[in-house]
Amino acid sequence: MLIDSGSPGAVGTIGITLTINGERRELQVAPWTTLLDLLRERLDLTGTKKGCDHGQCGACTVLVNGTRINSCLTLAVMKDGAEITTVEGLAGLAQREGKNSLHPIQEAFVEHDAFQCGYCTPGQLCSSVGLMNEGHAKTRDEIREAMSGNICRCGAYTNIVDAIEEVMQQGGAR
Repeated sequence: MLIDSGSPGAVGTIGITLTINGERRELQVAPWTTLLDLLRERLDLTGTKKGCDHGQCGACTVLVNGTRINSCLTLAVMKDGAEITTVEGLAGLAQREGKNSLHPIQEAFVEHDAFQCGYCTPGQLCSSVGLMNEGHAKTRDEIREAMSGNICRCGAYTNIVDAIEEVMQQGGAR
């Protein structure tokens, strides 16, 4: 167990426990700290991007208990006890299955050239895993609709859908 804090029990902070990318963390956070800021500023997990900071671009998407969320709109204290997976932890999901490789969606993004500048890629990857976990998207149109909250300014949408569709046909996310 790792303990990350300023002063345990410091005035104005709340103690929370999160499992982040498979590692249990006990933290003291101010009640107004977003999950995004906790990940980036305190825990140095900078793969999760701060795009619009208003929940409109999807660059900050992470998985909470396997479900995708916009971490910029979520207070860290609201997720006490949750399992958080960031883009840095996606390969760890594959490794839990006994594979020493990238997550299948990461491999598919590389194969299909589903990224260009890369800024939106972490959110796109986490959102892709989340939508496969949800199990609602079955067609290309449904994939596009389910991914509509993740903006790619470079326009790699077709390649992103191709990558997701391939992984879904191979059995989906983990």
